[in-house]
Amino acid sequence: MTIWDDIATERLGIAEVLEGLTEAQWQTPSLCGKWTVRELAGHLVVPFHTSIPNFAVAMVKARGSFHRANDSLARAQSRRPTADLIADLRANANHHFTPPRQGPLAPLTDALVHGQDLRIPLGINDPRDPDKWQQSLDFLVTPAARAGFTRAELPPVEFVATDLDWHFGEGPQVSGPAYAIALALTTRAASLERLSGTGIDDLTRWMG
Repeated sequence: MTIWDDIATERLGIAEVLEGLTEAQWQTPSLCGKWTVRELAGHLVVPFHTSIPNFAVAMVKARGSFHRANDSLARAQSRRPTADLIADLRANANHHFTPPRQGPLAPLTDALVHGQDLRIPLGINDPRDPDKWQQSLDFLVTPAARAGFTRAELPPVEFVATDLDWHFGEGPQVSGPAYAIALALTTRAASLERLSGTGIDDLTRWMG
């Protein structure tokens, strides 16, 4: 299995989750900012329809703000019929988009984290092997992940995964499942109730 195979698997898994939702569930707030499940689905298909020049135009319209440009493009896609969004994810499961200078670990991490952004608030169990998170955790603590995934400075704690042989950082310890550590590194407050240790207060302050 290659990283691209893993990315395709995640996209298809998200499509399967979306296919089983009611219209009300599509309006559920996700863990990702102010986006609903529908708007997050819109975000997931943006790379299939937005070239680098087109994103640059969106950045200009957003007065240089990456987050505003990203939000605008996601909301535009989210207005499409739900069946179209699901079909788009499936048709483009093997799409090889990567953000500039980040490589395939970026779309893998994006799909893994956003999969939890959907599943957790919907109460959908994720039965997958924790090993799926190993590469993404390694990516999230690199400088490359500071663009769009995490903050310029990592939290002053030592993360220890309880379901993987993985740890990183220095300081008071924060432990928990690999997916929760990934959510913490991407500043999802919902991760805090899934983690424990003497570094929780430091992690909470870092999240702001």
